[in-house]
Amino acid sequence: MQEPKKRYQFSTGFIVGLSSVLIVAGGLGAWWAWTTIRSGEAPPWVPEQLRPADQRGEEEDPPIPTEEVEIQVYWLQITETREELVGQSLTLDETSDPEIAVEKALANLMEGVDNPDYATTIPPSTELRNVSVREDGVHIDLSEDFMFGGGSVSMIGRLGQVVYTATSFDPETKVWLSVEGEPLEYLGGEGIYVPQPLTREEFNANYEL
Repeated sequence: MQEPKKRYQFSTGFIVGLSSVLIVAGGLGAWWAWTTIRSGEAPPWVPEQLRPADQRGEEEDPPIPTEEVEIQVYWLQITETREELVGQSLTLDETSDPEIAVEKALANLMEGVDNPDYATTIPPSTELRNVSVREDGVHIDLSEDFMFGGGSVSMIGRLGQVVYTATSFDPETKVWLSVEGEPLEYLGGEGIYVPQPLTREEFNANYEL
């Protein structure tokens, strides 16, 4: 003889209560979705793991600070007895490759000095036509204005400014100078001979400021 199946009966109050919970939960879900779409931000009571990635309280890695390096731009400082080459720091981004760094330093040199303690004998109309860093040294091409204006002391001063600035990264670097695309052999009306290539050591041995 089979036992009669049990039937579970729920009270009307239980059913009404459960329906209310479901309605409230559905309403909250809809309100959350509507609020999120409207404002673009999840309400504060939403669990962290359910928030959009860009609204989580996770700490982001701080940006890595950009390293900086310094290169020297050389000016002339006049003392009681002579002129001296003096370097002034120019701050550059570390990512700058040597060619860009040398070009920026020389461009700064051509713009002229803004420090009253220093001087320059490079004519303000001189243009930096080209700079390239190669295996055999730094190649610099200047406009013809570089060759004129001033006596021998002025010519030696500007030559030293260019050579020292171009070799700021590496004092042993060789410098090849040209004017309007032609190798520079003599500088100024007095015909100062310029050896090619020219280094700091050769400059100090052959010229006196």
